[in-house]
Amino acid sequence: MTLTAAPTHTIEEIMSWYQGENPGVLTNMYRLLNSGRLAGTGKIVILPVDQGFEHGPTRSFAPNPDAYNPLYHYRLALESGCNAYAAPLGALEAGAAEFAGQIPLILKLNNHDILQDEVDPLGAVTASVEDALRLGCIGIGYTIYPGTADRRLQYAELRELTREAKKNGLLVIVWSYARGASMQKADETSLDAISYGAHIACQLGAHVVKVKLPTDHIFDAKSGEALQAAGIPYGTLTERVRYLVKTTFDGRRVLIHSGGAAKDDEAVFNETRAIRDGGSFGSIIGRNAFQRTWDDALKFIDTIMGIYEGSVE
Repeated sequence: MTLTAAPTHTIEEIMSWYQGENPGVLTNMYRLLNSGRLAGTGKIVILPVDQGFEHGPTRSFAPNPDAYNPLYHYRLALESGCNAYAAPLGALEAGAAEFAGQIPLILKLNNHDILQDEVDPLGAVTASVEDALRLGCIGIGYTIYPGTADRRLQYAELRELTREAKKNGLLVIVWSYARGASMQKADETSLDAISYGAHIACQLGAHVVKVKLPTDHIFDAKSGEALQAAGIPYGTLTERVRYLVKTTFDGRRVLIHSGGAAKDDEAVFNETRAIRDGGSFGSIIGRNAFQRTWDDALKFIDTIMGIYEGSVE
């Protein structure tokens, strides 16, 4: 029996939210929404592989040695039916010609490394809009860290890159991760910190926003009071996802969620159900996919795709 997934937005509706953009941007948004297994559903799954830069090759790829080869990730994204593949400059350059036109690419423009301060990270710009155009990418990716000491520098840098990307018809995908010396570890995944970070990304011009999934923890007492006064429920993950969608311009920006560190399969599948039922747009799954063997990774992503399309409950 085929199960019915939670209602999704039509492609035409999603495209209407971006009508202020030029035809190049609209074309690339259309390519993102209409690629891979979930094409036309309003849901997306992206394979991101920037962990080799940010966490080191040993921590990232030793669990599955095949993943040291950058072409492996192109093949995994393509074979599993992902909407797009995102990576830093070197990894994309390694296979952009061989896989030209086969899957939409997103060039991650900034990265931080394991030697940088994890409390107040400031990623370095490691590629350019020109590189993204040369490689045939549909868009650029950039990480901001709301809460860090240097967040205003990141915002200004992103704003300039966004201006250049849009002028050249590229999408802007923003990773927004709350972090900073004034925050405890639990605060980084608090509902109010993540929703604030998602909203900031929208205000900076992002077409697609990537955030972590939130807990029911509240970082700022005044935000907690406002949630209570407005009667906004946030006890379940589905409710929290629904609220995050509200904070991204009332759902008028595509919001996706990171999978984080490797975890139990059923935990990931339950998170995927919450994303679906909360009305968000999909997942960006890295380590939980490429640290597995090839067959296991395909089976794992297949289940996630099935949950989004409604063929798996």
